[in-house]
Amino acid sequence: MSNIVAIVGRPNVGKSTLFNRLTGSKDAIVDETSGVTRDRHYGKVIWNGKDFSVIDTGGYVRNSDDIFEEEIRKQVHLAIEEADVIIFLVDVMSGLTDLDEAVAEILRKSTKQIFLVVNKVDNYNQQYDASIFYRLGLGDPLTISSVNGSGTGDLLDAVVNSFKKEGIEEDDGLPKFAIIGRPNVGKSSLLNTLIGEERNIVTPVSGTTRDTIHTRFKKFNYDFYLVDTAGLRKKSKVSDNIEFYSVMRSVRAIENADVCLQLIDATRGMEAQDLSIFNLVKKNRKGIVLLVNKWDLVEKDTHTTKEYTAYIKSKIAPFQDVPVIFTSALTRQRVFKVLESAIEVYENRKRKIPTSKLNDVMLEAIQNSPPPAVKGKYVRIKYVTQLPTYAPSFAFFCNLPQYVREPYKRYLENRLRESFKFTGVPLQIFMRKK
Repeated sequence: MSNIVAIVGRPNVGKSTLFNRLTGSKDAIVDETSGVTRDRHYGKVIWNGKDFSVIDTGGYVRNSDDIFEEEIRKQVHLAIEEADVIIFLVDVMSGLTDLDEAVAEILRKSTKQIFLVVNKVDNYNQQYDASIFYRLGLGDPLTISSVNGSGTGDLLDAVVNSFKKEGIEEDDGLPKFAIIGRPNVGKSSLLNTLIGEERNIVTPVSGTTRDTIHTRFKKFNYDFYLVDTAGLRKKSKVSDNIEFYSVMRSVRAIENADVCLQLIDATRGMEAQDLSIFNLVKKNRKGIVLLVNKWDLVEKDTHTTKEYTAYIKSKIAPFQDVPVIFTSALTRQRVFKVLESAIEVYENRKRKIPTSKLNDVMLEAIQNSPPPAVKGKYVRIKYVTQLPTYAPSFAFFCNLPQYVREPYKRYLENRLRESFKFTGVPLQIFMRKK
C-alpha cells in the first residue's frame, strides 16, 4: 500500500516549488486563482525503489492574498487526518513567524511522522540562521533549497526510511474494486445496494464517510473486495474543505484498488472535480468504469444515453476507451452490469499479449503508417514487447526514440486497443533505443 506524504506550511514558503521538485513535474509555480486545474497538486514519487504519493496542501487554499490562520489550520488538520508523513515547510528568509508557531503547535500533538524542513537555504550563513527553528520543538530541522534542489535527496531518504515496514498482507488474489467519486454522488448508496444491507450511514451531508474498509462480496458467482472509504467521519476541528478532503480520500481508495468504479451525478454532469478524480485513476494506472448515477432523475428521450456518453467521452479525451454505465443506486438499475464491467476491466488489466502476436499486429500498423520524419531523420521501429508490469505497458524499440511525438504514441495506443482488449485500462507506451 502506497504511503501519502503531505506538504504543509504557511503561504509563500515554497510548497509548490518543492512539490514540483519532488514529483519532477514541469508545472510552473502553481497559480492559486480559482479555476486552475487542481489535480497538479497530487503526484507520484519513486525514490530508492519505493513509491509514494505527495500532496501539496497549499494548492487547496482559496484567496491566497488574505489567507487567515484558520484556513492554514484546516489544511494542517486534514493532513494530520489523512497523510502518513508530513513535511512542515518553513522559510529561512522570513525567519520564524507566528503562523509557523501556530502550525507547529498543532503538529506537536500529532502522532504522525513529521519532518521540519527549512527552505531557501542556499549558503553557510543561512544554515546558521536555520537553527532558530529548533524553537518549534519538532526536532532537527532539515535544510533544503527547493529551487536548486540542494538537500532534497537527503529529505527524500529520510521520508522513505520513515515509512513503516508493512506486514505482508494476506493477498488472496481477489480483485479489489473501489467506489469513488466526489462527495454526495451516491457512493454509500451503491455499496449498500450491492451488499444489500445498510452498513454505511447514508446521509445527504457531504463528507460523511471516512476510513478505507474492504468488504468481501461473495454471491451470484462473484467473489471480490469492495474498497470503500466508509464509516462516519469524525467531527474534527476541520470545517470541510470538500475538494481537498475528497481528493485525499480518493487517493487512499484508488491506491488500494485494482479497478475504480467512479460515480458521476447524472443531474450535474462531468464537473472539474470529477475530472480530477478520473485523472488520479489514470495517473495510478488503475482500471476504471464510469457510472452515471441518479439516472432515474434525468428526463430522457430516445437519444439521451448516446448523447450523454458522447458528452462524457469528449470530457475525458484522449483516454476514451472506458465503459460508461447508467445506473441508479436507489432503483438498483443496472447494478449487475456494473459488476460485470468491473470484472471485465480487471481481466483486461491483467492481459498479457504474446510477443510474436504483438509484433505481427503492431509492425504491420507501423508499416501502414510510419512515424513522421523529424529534421530529415526517419524513425524505424523494429520490435515491440509488453513489459512485466502490474498494469499494461509496452516498449517499442527504435533507432531514434527521442523523435517519436505524443500524437504518434496515441496512434500506437489506438491500434493496441483495436487489436487487443484493453477497455477501461490506461496503457503506457515507452520508446526505447534499439
